[in-house]
Amino acid sequence: MAAKRVLVVDDEKLIVKGIRFSLEQENMQVDCAYDGEEAVEYARNNQYDIILLDVMLPKLTGFEVCQQIREFSSVPIIMLTAKGDDMDKILGLEYGADDYITKPFNILEVKARIKAIMRRVETKKEVKETPSIIESGDMRLDCDGRRAYIGNREISLTAKEFEVLELLMLNPNKVYGRESLLKLVWGADYPGDVRTVDVHIRRLREKIETTPSEPRYVHTKWGVGYYFQNE
Repeated sequence: MAAKRVLVVDDEKLIVKGIRFSLEQENMQVDCAYDGEEAVEYARNNQYDIILLDVMLPKLTGFEVCQQIREFSSVPIIMLTAKGDDMDKILGLEYGADDYITKPFNILEVKARIKAIMRRVETKKEVKETPSIIESGDMRLDCDGRRAYIGNREISLTAKEFEVLELLMLNPNKVYGRESLLKLVWGADYPGDVRTVDVHIRRLREKIETTPSEPRYVHTKWGVGYYFQNE
């Protein structure tokens, strides 16, 4: 099996050195960037299995880096934040991050989060029962290419937005509670709460619905959860 490739982005060189050493002990290939612009260039010119991205960076913030990367890649991104403030965590998810870790962190926790995300990605690749194309009305998901279309227009979705939409479209009209979606898409070991689901549903609607407040595709069953209405 090819070594997993990780991009670590932080302007604190001692932190980068420690993370790099620890991940290389796990036989991972590690690239390092020390500012936001360098991080975007690395991500644009290389294929990574995961990116560790600090929030506070020179030139571009971690949020800006995450937003730019999401324009061309759905690579899983874990945000590193020195603040314990919930707003930073939610903001990271809004910009397309998949997870976050608050500094100071234990390197064992970092490795556990990386492995958990990689396991989920691998599991999805191995599932053969999932059709390669899912269609409903003018909505089309290319599950192999991880692309979404409305008519002939491609919709740029983050990895988690795609996974939420894929799950709902595979099970049309089935209502999923927020806790259930959190466990199925983010995994039982994900430390976040159900607000993560609400943030992603809202962002998803902003991208796929003509009028997000009056959704055509992803609906809310009040007090229960969310569902995809088949056409």
